[in-house]
Order: sequence, then C-alpha cells, then structure tokens
Amino acid sequence: MSDKKQFAIVMLIASFFVAWIVYSNMSIIFINNTVMEDTELGAYPYPFRILRKEGNIAIMGSLRSTGIPASTALKILFPELKDTPDNDKVMQYAQKKMARLQAKAKEIVLKNSDFDSVNWELDENWFRLHDIKP
Repeated sequence: MSDKKQFAIVMLIASFFVAWIVYSNMSIIFINNTVMEDTELGAYPYPFRILRKEGNIAIMGSLRSTGIPASTALKILFPELKDTPDNDKVMQYAQKKMARLQAKAKEIVLKNSDFDSVNWELDENWFRLHDIKP
C-alpha cells in the first residue's frame, strides 16, 4: 500500500473519531442549553449541567455532598446568607430549593435525551474556583 493511501486511511479514521467526539459534546451542550432555558433554572446562580456522559448515564454536577455541607455553597451563591446559621429556617428553605431545582434539572435531562439515568457528582471545579478544597 502506498504512503498516500495509508495517509488517507489514517486521516479518514481520525476524522470519524473527531466527528464522534464533536457529536457527543454537541448533544451535551444542547441538553445543557435546554436545562438553562428553563426560567427557574436559568435564573439560579449555579448552572446545573451535564459534566460528561458514561454510556447512557449523564454525570451532572452538584453542590450537595456528604463531604461539604450544602450551606457552604449556598453562602457563596447567596452572599446575604453568609452569616445565617445552618439550622435557620431561611437556610433550610434555600437547601430545599437547591434540592428541588437539582431534581428539576435531572427531569429535564431525562425527558429531552437518550440518557437512561443521572448520577450526581460533586462539582469540584466550582468549589476550587471559589477557593474551597473539596
């Protein structure tokens, strides 16, 4: 086989690989945009979004985990809560709202895509950007 034919075959395979990556990422971008088009989710200061996909599972970012209290993130998202104790009714309401919106984002992702399920993963990059070590 000539060098030109080998080069053409390698380039063809590479182009299919690039197209697959672009298509995969475009579908995630489309779904994330659909989530953000929701009035309530779009207005929330944290963008609930798909971080990546693993097969038919959407891995979505979350600010809730067992390792970091939700109040830590809420005090960053809403500076007016900075001095609010975790057991205060206002903080509890904010935590319930965050959980409800997270569930709403999941519902939109599952309704508008080929994903079978959603797994939540702590959005460590978000915390690092806000100088919190997850």
